[in-house]
Amino acid sequence: MIHTPVRAVAAAFAFLTRAPFVSRLAAGEDDLVRGSVVFPVVGAVIGGLIGAVAVAQVELGVPLMLAGVFAVVVEMAITGALHVDGLADSVDGLAGRNPQHALAIMRDHSIGVYGTCAIVLDLLVKVAVIAALPTSETIVTLVAVYAVSRAAPLPLAAALPYAGSDGTGRVIVERAGWVHAAVGAGIAATVALVCVGRWALVLIGCLVAVTVAVGFAARRRLGGISGDVLGASVELTTAAGLVAAVLWLT
Repeated sequence: MIHTPVRAVAAAFAFLTRAPFVSRLAAGEDDLVRGSVVFPVVGAVIGGLIGAVAVAQVELGVPLMLAGVFAVVVEMAITGALHVDGLADSVDGLAGRNPQHALAIMRDHSIGVYGTCAIVLDLLVKVAVIAALPTSETIVTLVAVYAVSRAAPLPLAAALPYAGSDGTGRVIVERAGWVHAAVGAGIAATVALVCVGRWALVLIGCLVAVTVAVGFAARRRLGGISGDVLGASVELTTAAGLVAAVLWLT
């Protein structure tokens, strides 16, 4: 029998990635709630893989922008574009006349103009920043940024109720509390400090600013949060952290 901590970590990877091996561990909702505290560890792994791809491409002589594109393609493959989809749906939901209408828009599988623009801008920021980062700093920077961004859903889940009837992320919102948020944020901060030193405080500032802004917007527009909003918080924190990183390092 597989120990519960292993299933918890597997649940975290299964929730945030498309890693095929974790499904064999039969992780359930209890494991996901316990594993939510290691979301930043999953983010660190994703960031490390993306950074390694970018650096490898540059070392092979691939132009910087194209290396950035390859790295983002790898990210989309690893995550299944889960958070990008959440960002698009959340931005489309801003057009809703009321919370019910906004949630209906967000559940629609089609993507509107607002959502399309959000996706394009999000991916452009990632490609541009990865291309602009000094090669020697790329991997540690992406590890730090992606670790911190994966902590973003936890304080939102602790602070706000779930909006709507059902969907991805509901178990996190209903069962993960402030203890999970504090532990997850602590892990994210530790990873960032180890990787990038004092400017990890800037990344933590991005995390706080984005989660507060997303929380207020979701409360006002939806009366709570959904899985899409959690995904949007990850993408927006990632984008803010990447912009901060390139301004700091270049």
